[in-house]
Amino acid sequence: MKKVLFVLVVALFLGSVGSAQSTKPTIIFVHGLWADGSCWNKVINPLIDKGYRVIAVQNPTTSLEDDVAVTQKAIDRAGGDVILVGHSWGGFVITEAGADPRVKALVYVAAVAPDKGETMPALFAKFASTDLEKFLQQTDGTLTVSRDGIGKVFAGDLTLKEQDLVHAVQTPASPRVFEAVGANASWKTKPTWYVVASEDKTINPDLERMMAKRANAKTTVLKASHVAMLSKPDEVLSVISDAAASTGK
Repeated sequence: MKKVLFVLVVALFLGSVGSAQSTKPTIIFVHGLWADGSCWNKVINPLIDKGYRVIAVQNPTTSLEDDVAVTQKAIDRAGGDVILVGHSWGGFVITEAGADPRVKALVYVAAVAPDKGETMPALFAKFASTDLEKFLQQTDGTLTVSRDGIGKVFAGDLTLKEQDLVHAVQTPASPRVFEAVGANASWKTKPTWYVVASEDKTINPDLERMMAKRANAKTTVLKASHVAMLSKPDEVLSVISDAAASTGK
């Protein structure tokens, strides 16, 4: 009898632990232009070690609608509360997909956070332009960043080998993404965090500060290039963990 009771107690305990773990939000990463899901590889395993389920979206970067659709599928796959983390163009995507009621917080990492009716060209025109355009290459109607550009404007604080990898895995982007118009400014209704990359030469850091302030975001400024999650992974991880913990689960 005692053995049966012991087994029941253990089963109930393990069940309660599993239930507690399952209530943690899923962290969904949304990469930007000229990148892929591997750009989050330095923060994925530490989050898994903390007990979070993680999904890294592979955006086609063909249009806002296409990327939002892929991100929406990831939200459906998560099957519960989620935290959306967007880098660069991925910020536009999470701003739209964040309207889903299952999204409990937004984290922008050197990302665009448009208002309703805004486009990326309109946002970028608010501050001095960067040199990114000088390093864009067009092939069969798609755009990529040259290897020289990866080092000079995209990922200057990474090692040469890391820059080679960033260049190799980039997803060619359609110019159609620059025609996207914001429809859901989710940062107006969802708790928001923002990582400003003060050494960013792809998006003007002053624009990042403006968008963070406008979103009333909990803001962290890092001395980092555009790919802050690769050059300052511990600090970015801390921001994501703070956002995830804010759900109270």
